[in-house]
Amino acid sequence: MELLAPVGNWTMLRAAVNAEANAVYFGVKGFNMRASSTNFDLEEMRDVIDYCHQNNVKAYCTVNIIILENELEKLHTILQTLKDSNIDAVICWDLAVIKTCKELKIPIHLSTQASVSNSQSALQWKEFGAERIVLARECSLEDVKDIKEKTNMEIEVFVHGARCISLSGRCFMSQELFNKSANRGECLQPCRREYTVTDEEGKQMVIENNFIMSAKDLCALPLLPKLMHVDCLKIEGRNRSADYVFKVVSIYREALNAIKKDTFTDELITTLTIRLQEVYNKDFSQGFFVAYPYHKRCDEYGSKATTRKILLGKVSNFYTKISVAEFTVESEGFKLGDTLSFEGPTTGYHEEVVREVHTDNDKKGTATKYEKGETISVQCSSKVRENDKVYLIKKKE
Repeated sequence: MELLAPVGNWTMLRAAVNAEANAVYFGVKGFNMRASSTNFDLEEMRDVIDYCHQNNVKAYCTVNIIILENELEKLHTILQTLKDSNIDAVICWDLAVIKTCKELKIPIHLSTQASVSNSQSALQWKEFGAERIVLARECSLEDVKDIKEKTNMEIEVFVHGARCISLSGRCFMSQELFNKSANRGECLQPCRREYTVTDEEGKQMVIENNFIMSAKDLCALPLLPKLMHVDCLKIEGRNRSADYVFKVVSIYREALNAIKKDTFTDELITTLTIRLQEVYNKDFSQGFFVAYPYHKRCDEYGSKATTRKILLGKVSNFYTKISVAEFTVESEGFKLGDTLSFEGPTTGYHEEVVREVHTDNDKKGTATKYEKGETISVQCSSKVRENDKVYLIKKKE
C-alpha cells in the first residue's frame, strides 16, 4: 500500500520523503487544481522526479484542470517533458490529457475530479486507459470495498485533509463571486466564510452555526484497518506547509506500521489524533466514509491547530562536526525545553527540543532563557542548513 503525500515546493518535498512517504504528488504551475500553491516550474521536473527516484519514492504529477482549446499545444509540451523526465504517472481526467498520455505511454491515474463512485464508471475509465482510480470523496467504506472487488483496479482514496462542500471542483461560488474558477484550480474557498441567511424583507434566519458551507477536515485515521484493501492512501494539502506534510505523513506511517504489527489500539488512535491536531486543521470528521451525505460543519474560521509557529530567525551557520546550528533571535525569546523547528528547501522539516544552548555571553550554557538579539548555538540531532528558517513551536492558549 502506498502512502501518498502532497508537495508544493522543495521544502515540502523533502519533508514528505523524510517522513517516509511512498509517493508524492505535485503540480506544474498553471496546470493543476491548486493554482494558489507554489507548485514547480516545468524546468524543475527532471530534478524533482530524479530526487524522488533516488529516495525510492514515486512521483505523480497532477494535470487535472479542465483544458481549454488554446492550451492544447502547451499541454503536449508539459506531458512530453514529464515523459522525458520519467514521471511515474499523471493524475488527470480531461480526455485531452488522457488521450495525450496514452499516445506518450504515460501511466494514467484518474483524478477524483472525475467523481467516480461506482464500479461501472471505473471500468469505463479503465477502457479509456486509466490504471488507477482516485475515488470520489462521496464513497462510503462499503462503496470502496465493492468497487475494488468488482473492478480489480488500483484504487486510491483520500484519508486526510480538507473537503469541498460541493462535488470537488464543480462548485461555482468562487467563479460567481470573484471570477476565479474551481475547475481551473483557482478556488478562493468562499464557502469557508461565515454567512448570515437573509430574506428579501431583510429578515435574518437564526441558525445554530453560521459556517453552513464549511466542512470539517477528513481524518480517516481510526478507519485505516477497514481500508487496507486499497492500493493507495492519499493525504490532501498542497496548499499547506512543510510541518503539516511532515507530521501528518509521519503519523499515518506510524499508524500503518502499528496495523502491521497488530498494535493499532484505541489508545494509539487517541495519541496520534492529538498529534494531528497540532498542525493546520478545521477539526476532524470521518467524512462520507461512514455518514453519507452528511457534512460535519466547522464552527469557526481558519485553523484549529493546537500549536502555532513563531519565526525566530534564520540559521547563519551549521557546524557539521559538532552538529550545532547558530542563529540570531529576531523576535520573542525561548527557553530550555521549548521545541524549535528548522525548515528549508534542502533540509525539509526538522524539529528539535532545546536541551543545550550556548551564547557568546554564556559559553558554558548555564542560562535557561534566550532573548531577542542574542546569537545562540543549538545542538541538533539532524543536519540543518544555512538560511533555514527557525521557528518556535508554541502551544496555543
